Amino acid sequence: MPYLEAGGHRLEYSWYGPPPREAPTIVFLHEGLGCAQMWRDFPRQVAAAVGCGALVYSRAGYGNSDPVSLPRPVRFMHDEALVTLPQVLDALDVARVILFGHSDGGSIALIYAGSGQAERVRGLVLEAPHVFVEDFGLESIRSIKWEYEQGTLKQRLERYHGKNVDNAFWGWHDVWLDPEFYSWNIEEYLPRIEVPVLLLQGVNDSYGTVCQLEKISAGCKGEVQRTMVLNNCGHSPHRDQPALTMDAVTGFLREEILV
Repeated sequence: MPYLEAGGHRLEYSWYGPPPREAPTIVFLHEGLGCAQMWRDFPRQVAAAVGCGALVYSRAGYGNSDPVSLPRPVRFMHDEALVTLPQVLDALDVARVILFGHSDGGSIALIYAGSGQAERVRGLVLEAPHVFVEDFGLESIRSIKWEYEQGTLKQRLERYHGKNVDNAFWGWHDVWLDPEFYSWNIEEYLPRIEVPVLLLQGVNDSYGTVCQLEKISAGCKGEVQRTMVLNNCGHSPHRDQPALTMDAVTGFLREEILV
């Protein structure tokens, strides 16, 4: 993968489809334990289906991007949204963007889109986004520590994060369980979001409930165009229900944004 500089770090990225001067760009923002490679072929498939470009990058501390110093600050998603993401877009001359955010990536997308400095955003696709902290999700984060230390999770994640694996896991795990993070809330950004929004959530998501989607739907200034709660689906709709997710995403993009 090539690299770019943003947020004071060297970040790996991949590009699929037409360049930004020829079509809007879908920017994929990964989850708290994710990275560019963990999206697998999904971004390329979405881009090809709708004729857009697709940009996938690993945030600092993930994949083959630069590591970060731990612990992460409680406002780390604000930093990613308000500092790093705009620099990524500037580095690649992306002027028309659709943000596809998964979990923490969805929260980063919401902060940026509601920042008042996101004129280039045309729409949002959000999988399992967070706008406030739920005890339900924190319990799942606490329980996964054993799987990382005693089970096979570290080995599985190491395939994607390599030498960053501890940086990725503990950077995510410890900040979410920081007592200061319990009051984290980004609902203040929602009233400035007027672009079309697609919300996706799995019924069996271990890290959040549909209460997150309800807050987003109620808080956005513009009408949230579509909300899908998927059966037999956990925290990652694009992995757990790929066909349904692909149909929902491509239909939303064609009918609400690329018209």
